[in-house]
Amino acid sequence: MTDLGGLGFRGRADLSAPVDHDDTAHAPTANNALQPMGVVLDVSGAGAIVALDPERLSECAQDTDPAIIASGQVGSQLKIRAGENWLLATIRSQRRDRRGTGGIIAEIDFLGEGREEKLTGRIHGFRRGITRYPVPGGMVFPASTSDLRHIFASDGRSYIEVGTVFPTRDIRAGLYIDTLLGKHFALLGSTGTGKSTATALILHRICEAAPQGHVIMVDPHGEYASAFKENGATLDVSNLKMPYWLMNFEEHCEILLTSRGNERQGDADILAKCLLAARLKNRMAEDLGKITVDSPVPYMLSDLSAALNKEMGELEKASGTAPYMRIKAKLDEVKSDPRYRFLFSGMLVGDTMAEFLSRIFRLPTDGKPICVIDVSGVPSDITSTVVAVLSRLVFDYAVWAREERTRPILLVCEEAHRYVPNEKNFDNSSVGKVLSRIAKEGRKYGVALGLITQRPSDLAEGVLSQCGTIISMRLNNERDQAFVKAAMPEGARGFLDSIPALRNRECIICGEGVTIPIRAAFDTLEEHRRPASEDPSFSALWSESGGEEEAIERVVRRWRSHA
Repeated sequence: MTDLGGLGFRGRADLSAPVDHDDTAHAPTANNALQPMGVVLDVSGAGAIVALDPERLSECAQDTDPAIIASGQVGSQLKIRAGENWLLATIRSQRRDRRGTGGIIAEIDFLGEGREEKLTGRIHGFRRGITRYPVPGGMVFPASTSDLRHIFASDGRSYIEVGTVFPTRDIRAGLYIDTLLGKHFALLGSTGTGKSTATALILHRICEAAPQGHVIMVDPHGEYASAFKENGATLDVSNLKMPYWLMNFEEHCEILLTSRGNERQGDADILAKCLLAARLKNRMAEDLGKITVDSPVPYMLSDLSAALNKEMGELEKASGTAPYMRIKAKLDEVKSDPRYRFLFSGMLVGDTMAEFLSRIFRLPTDGKPICVIDVSGVPSDITSTVVAVLSRLVFDYAVWAREERTRPILLVCEEAHRYVPNEKNFDNSSVGKVLSRIAKEGRKYGVALGLITQRPSDLAEGVLSQCGTIISMRLNNERDQAFVKAAMPEGARGFLDSIPALRNRECIICGEGVTIPIRAAFDTLEEHRRPASEDPSFSALWSESGGEEEAIERVVRRWRSHA
């Protein structure tokens, strides 16, 4: 008999419950799994207050089952009998019983429930949510590895395995592909926690499960080309060849207008009139019948320049030429600057829209479902605009392809806080509007969004709230921690408190992509499939010497040719 007198009652082992024969190899596991370790004191809608017996916690700590060893610790799982069901809960917090009984009072959050198989005692048919609550006085039991194995077992939906569920040694952490992508996801973590490698791991697993997928990765630091050499195509400033005429009017304004305040609206009106005139010069305009300033119809930069000259020549007073001269000067600058050649080149005036979309969307896949778009070489003043164009093309393509057999596309944005900042940092740029629209409406059209960031508190709150699955690695900043906690469901709060204590390559996963919130350790990714994001070793590199003169010559040549 187990003495729980310190908690104000004497509990009895549930000897009528059969032993799970999967665990008979470890007798202590079977016994501890069947012995109560506490009692329910208070019950609320989302959780309960339970009293735990320190002696039983000590007994469980000597067990051979890692799940039972962790029982009673913050973030660990417990099970509670409620009629014929077992409720699974996670411990959010603990404190010593102030009544001096020596007991431990714990707050727990309900995760879900499952039925008990009469012959084996196993939990089966587990589902999220609670239909029947326990009552005060109900027994609390440790959840064994066998229990967790059935709870985390796949329910038949397509899934990928990304790691191991904590605290077990062999239960695999799976993500359901359709809900992970169909309802968007966010991967968060401070610098140095393994965030880039975790991103590469997830994308590799997705492509292994769906080799005909279509993934676009916006890479701001040039890290991911090395990770996807085998199954990805890399586009950068040397081979992107993005036609400038694919930009809509707002994106043209971001690049060609330099004025601010009241002058900007006047400049925008001039640019709109001249841009439409340049587009109308294309013979395609006659076939289409009606085009607008946003229509993706090719035009020549010389025609835009000529339209500006024509409008300027029709002015009655020379004093009104300043807006035209500002636009023309900026147009001449981007035409002559070699850094803009990937976008503003005379070679890009042909109608290559279908070819360009096919290349960046991987249609057909040709064995390389991932397109890494390296924007590290793009001039910083137009990086956001380039990302806006690419993101908008993804969304617009999905909208206009509704009558075709849908080919869903996953858009993954690294450093997402740069592109969809919160209200405090919002600069009214087009990229923020496009990504916000994808977050809100993309799932209707088969566009999935993956946001990767180390500063979730700088991310637009409305966008993060649209992510159905949140994968959080360690976050060191308190503001980031609070922001993520506010965005996660109530049942995950016990896990969230452990975010600052996560080790590298560990994460908390909650939301639609998992059965219940879990803490998991990511698998080790093969070295040749990792991104080039390793931190330099100062001690090793500063102990070497030789070749500095040749290295600096090579750096200067690269610098001058791309700056």
